[in-house]
Amino acid sequence: MTTSAMASDAHANQFALLKQRRFAPFFWTQFAGAANDNLFKFAFTVMVTYQLQLSWMPPAMAGLVIGALFILPFLLFSATAGQLTDKYDKTRIIRFVKNLEIAIMVLAAWGFFRADAVVLLACVFLMGLHSTLFGPVKFAYLPQVLAARELTGGNGMVEMGTFVAILLGQVAGGLLVALPQIGHTSVAVACVLLALVGRGVAQAIPTAPATDPQLVVNWNPFSETWRNLKLARGNIVVFRSLLGISWMWFFGAVFLSQFPSFAKEVLHGNEQVASLLLVVFSVGIGIGSLLCETLSRRQVEIGLVPLGAIGMSVFAIDLYFASRGLPAGPEMGLGAFLAQSAHWRVMADLGLLSLFAGLYSVPMYALIQLRSQPTHRARIIAANNILNALFMIASSVIAGALLGAGFTIPQIFLFTGIANALVAFYIFLLVPEYLLRFVAWVLSRFVYRFKIEGDEHIPTEGPAVLVCNHVSFIDAVLLMAASPRPIRFIMDHRIFRVPVLGWLFRLAKAIPIAPQKDNPAAYERAFAQAVEVLREGDLLAIFPEGAITSDGSLQPFKGGVMKILAGARAVGVEPPVIPMALTNLWGSFFSRVEVREGKNVAMVQPFRRGLFSRVGLQVGAVVPPAQVTPELLQSRVSGLLSA
Repeated sequence: MTTSAMASDAHANQFALLKQRRFAPFFWTQFAGAANDNLFKFAFTVMVTYQLQLSWMPPAMAGLVIGALFILPFLLFSATAGQLTDKYDKTRIIRFVKNLEIAIMVLAAWGFFRADAVVLLACVFLMGLHSTLFGPVKFAYLPQVLAARELTGGNGMVEMGTFVAILLGQVAGGLLVALPQIGHTSVAVACVLLALVGRGVAQAIPTAPATDPQLVVNWNPFSETWRNLKLARGNIVVFRSLLGISWMWFFGAVFLSQFPSFAKEVLHGNEQVASLLLVVFSVGIGIGSLLCETLSRRQVEIGLVPLGAIGMSVFAIDLYFASRGLPAGPEMGLGAFLAQSAHWRVMADLGLLSLFAGLYSVPMYALIQLRSQPTHRARIIAANNILNALFMIASSVIAGALLGAGFTIPQIFLFTGIANALVAFYIFLLVPEYLLRFVAWVLSRFVYRFKIEGDEHIPTEGPAVLVCNHVSFIDAVLLMAASPRPIRFIMDHRIFRVPVLGWLFRLAKAIPIAPQKDNPAAYERAFAQAVEVLREGDLLAIFPEGAITSDGSLQPFKGGVMKILAGARAVGVEPPVIPMALTNLWGSFFSRVEVREGKNVAMVQPFRRGLFSRVGLQVGAVVPPAQVTPELLQSRVSGLLSA
């Protein structure tokens, strides 16, 4: 799909994507695949646990063996799958994978007819291979057909669809395999039919051309796996985001793997209660995933990631307190379980925990898609799948070790919640962009009602200079909230002395500048750093008035922008300039509206305009660098202020 076509659709909400050919067939293809995976695996697990007597695979081991066999191909073949996805048309790969699914499900149907566990175990491995091949396509396809402003919504829909499909597949698998006399036949027919439906829908997916057709495939999975991980480490923000997503899978796997035992041993419920926990968890993930687009203003808002991490820890820890004091009793059915009010707190914790996990994961996936080099994107996703598999295996080992050491299931949940808080804090220190975006997100939604107009003029890639009026001490934070990309700011060196804000700006790697007459070396160093930011293809923001306004009016623009553009031109960069105007900030707590001892001061009267006061940002059309003058930029910003 062309960029212009994507742009024309960029303002439709995430549900409207289901009406568009570039998204809908892909969505239903992956939905059918996830449902079939889980229908097959759960039906097989139930069959081994309740219906077959296998001396070589006792019921207690069935889930572990089936899960391990399914994950194994992710470790072995993800690197190869990533290469194939980068080298070939993604639609071609999808259709090949769906053809493979049909063949596997035909073999599985034969295994169900014969109740042959060996054949079905082979099919588990093959379905793991099917999912391994589909994984890189699943996340590399979206950024190729969706605009940057649609990525969060598109990922939210896919994440929601995946968990709903998992839920429906497991419920259907459990119900069908338990049907008297016809259970195995019913599962066999359902698996083949779902595979056929998925293949039929895949036929409608439009072409998605190869991003690196000249790639020479390395068929050695071990050396290529190592190469993929090294490739992912090349972009430190992306790599640490991969680790963050893998940690989320670790976190989720701990809870999902313990649901049956938690329902039976702690909640004293039957199989229906265990299914209810899965339903609550899946619905929570789905709601959290869908909320991301609304909460992010349709941009890739990684400020939601710390919010998600906080919620995951808070409700995981509260789940421990909600479940540790439940009295023992006879095994309950669904009705008796729901009749006890103490159980509603458990379900609320579980639902909110998973909702925040959705808020945590969707922006990370979108960030990886947006920041990964297109020619290597599928291989980055493959590296993500490898790490996910390793972390999920680690979660099983650690959970098993904790149980063996005498931990109760609620204590494992408590341990996981505390560990999540520590891991998240560590990740946010390593990648301060997450924390900065979180602060900007909170400020622009809970301190102010921040309305942005014209933000489509902010480029989603390549260098650019953002030029804005300077009204308050938090202008830079509001600009961060408006941009889908990180911004480097040139700021008066004195602002770094302001408590908290100075720390935030240092964290954001803002460039301090001092007047040339006071510190010529610092002055020249600031401009050299600014040119380097543009040379690296990033966004640079400056406040050409040179200082925060003391009376609310626009001050004359200084010539620093011309010096920056001249320096950029000297290194072969011609960055566009985007004028911006912050509106209605004058008179707020962070502006210099108070006069004390003959000086204009700020931050002396909290909530002077109450909470949620209206402020705005007007973003103007791009000014080509050849046309830029300080007077023209001042005129453009002045026009935006009066618009």
